[in-house]
Amino acid sequence: MARFCSLFSSSSGNCTYVGSSGANLLFDVGMNAKQTELALGEIGVDPSDIDAVFITHEHTDHICGVRVFAARYGIKIYALPGTINAMLSMNALNDKNDFEAIGDKPVEVGGFCVRPFRTQHDAAESCGYTMITPDSKRISICTDLGTVTDTVMENIYGSDLVLLESNHDVNMLRNGPYPYPLKRRILSDYGHLSNDCCAETAVKLVEGGTTRLFLGHLSKENNIPALALAATKSALESAGAVENSDYLLGIAASERKITAF
Repeated sequence: MARFCSLFSSSSGNCTYVGSSGANLLFDVGMNAKQTELALGEIGVDPSDIDAVFITHEHTDHICGVRVFAARYGIKIYALPGTINAMLSMNALNDKNDFEAIGDKPVEVGGFCVRPFRTQHDAAESCGYTMITPDSKRISICTDLGTVTDTVMENIYGSDLVLLESNHDVNMLRNGPYPYPLKRRILSDYGHLSNDCCAETAVKLVEGGTTRLFLGHLSKENNIPALALAATKSALESAGAVENSDYLLGIAASERKITAF
């Protein structure tokens, strides 16, 4: 049985757990090692049982704890080559870490088959991940992207569970306190996905068979959970999908508990 839990998901820090009886994986370690250990403890996972960490990109809210956490427990780190190089230049990796630059071929860890896919974000070589679990479930992690490209959709379509970015409400962002250059960056094709874009993507995913959706990386300044949920629920309702029958919907890391399926 596959197990999924979003430990942290926001502009302050991101970390997702996926596991089974054969392996335990983390995707990003965007909080410090102590906070990550405590979060894993809350879901009954010993940090020493983590088998691998996969990094999406080098922004601080995705990597700030990985160097110390991975070295402490001897955990291997995987990322695309551009991300590895960026992390090395930032001293977010060092000679105490075991790390590997991966390409388009999947990585196999304890029965999981994990494949990266490129995303459009203002990072060296950002990506999301789709994995096949040991019991043949398909899980996708897809945040920090300005637009859903054909490549992204091809990789997440058909997944049983998707963690999808719903970063901002466009009106809140435009009328909020951020300086104009930052607003422009977030709204660009290399920024972050809005609630409306997330909702459009959610409809396609549910039509393709996705039954579990988690909205992630919500901005604390430019979004609130109720708006994110309302946008996606409205789009799915308009498409004829029924919540708790055709799909389950939640906010990532709002409650730290394992979803098993």
